[in-house]
Amino acid sequence: MRLSHVSFRYRRRDPLVIADADAELTPGDVIELTGVNGAGKSTLLRLLAGLARPSAGTITGRPSIVGFAPDRFPTAQPFTVTRYLRHMSRVRGGARWEPWAERLDMGHLLDSPLGELSKGSAHKVGLAQALMAEPQLLILDEPFAGLDADTREALPAIAGEVAARGGIVIAGDHQGGLRSLPGVRHWTLSSGHLKENAPDPHAADESPGETVRRSVEGGPPERRHATVAVTLPAADVQRFLARMRGEGYRAREIEESN
Repeated sequence: MRLSHVSFRYRRRDPLVIADADAELTPGDVIELTGVNGAGKSTLLRLLAGLARPSAGTITGRPSIVGFAPDRFPTAQPFTVTRYLRHMSRVRGGARWEPWAERLDMGHLLDSPLGELSKGSAHKVGLAQALMAEPQLLILDEPFAGLDADTREALPAIAGEVAARGGIVIAGDHQGGLRSLPGVRHWTLSSGHLKENAPDPHAADESPGETVRRSVEGGPPERRHATVAVTLPAADVQRFLARMRGEGYRAREIEESN
């Protein structure tokens, strides 16, 4: 897959969001795309997925099966989770969504209307629809945002499996969730200009697909966690805990000793 002098602007007289981007992607690549808010990461991901067309330049060699998980899953749809995934399965030619619902621990969500889901739960639905057809190109926009801890830990291995079978994974991610996979390529988008950072000299000297396959066989990599104590009025505790759990964090009340 090749980007050749790709530029993009929303309107004819608007400034360029993406300016003269050149890049080449090969089977087995895992790419982390970073940049400040408003740098154009989501726009570039949509261009790569084929959801928008460049204003100039070309993107060639895009794989035929593309999975795209947006930053904000569109929940304003008149479906339950099950009905939505069944619909997407039909669109995808009968792709099986059930294994992904199980792997992403979505059983308790299946009867829920999309509009009632928390951001993290909605993001799981977006991941399931992106993964169900075994994409050859998997594009993830802020994939770790709002996910529960178990799913955050599982996602690098899932990305690794896509790469290990020859797929390409591109993740716009400010949390660095895929950096534990040796061989990851690092792109930075700044002022519309795409730059590839030099590889880590301490990373394993092997192809990303080989590294990812070994990582998957050895289980998901460890992730560091931190515990934060928050003091707030007693009347607000349950509301606060519910909101934190809805965003995918492990949260519980601790009684203070006098």
